[in-house]
Amino acid sequence: MDKLKDKISQYGRWTPINEYIIRIESHLDSDFSISLENAKALLESIGKEICKSKGIMLAPDSTVNGVLKNAFAAMGYPKNDMITQISTSLANIGQHVGGLRNIIGISSHGKTLEELKNRNEAINELTKFFLINSIELVACFLISLFEGEHIEMSPSKDVAYNECEDFNEYWDELYGEFVMGNYSYTASEILYNNDPSAYESEYNSYIESEINNNDAD
Repeated sequence: MDKLKDKISQYGRWTPINEYIIRIESHLDSDFSISLENAKALLESIGKEICKSKGIMLAPDSTVNGVLKNAFAAMGYPKNDMITQISTSLANIGQHVGGLRNIIGISSHGKTLEELKNRNEAINELTKFFLINSIELVACFLISLFEGEHIEMSPSKDVAYNECEDFNEYWDELYGEFVMGNYSYTASEILYNNDPSAYESEYNSYIESEINNNDAD
């Protein structure tokens, strides 16, 4: 997982997740279920750190899929943005990792003697390579987006108004527009320009609600 190691060395705050990388690489041949368990934990840790840094509360029973979706939402990507669409697909990898771990893991739900004997044959080398490299890609992608956001964006402009069309429409439907003589302003414009912090807070709440609704479906 050299690419991820390089990314961690570039951004020191992520150094603690090296522990997961060591465990992943140490058990690739001897017990791949341990590698998968730590790969799942690796993605969860990155997602949870991003959510914590952005002030997003996660449900105690959040799945890997849910954590990663919230992480992308926490970074301000609208649901129709290409980044969000890609991230949704990538997040499914984390969900399948958890399922596969249950199939081949030695301690998952208990197994018969025959299942214990044959469990390492349930996944071939090519599949191992694909899974580990996919997980590494997701991890690098998340860290790069998060760190890039902090580098490129001004602290006072965390959310760009014209990138939040869905939320703006939702807010305007709720509160309409304000007319003053020959001038009119939508509710979302007023909130954004007069109280950016409140706008960002309402936007994040809206994104969380959309994610929860999608998960329920």
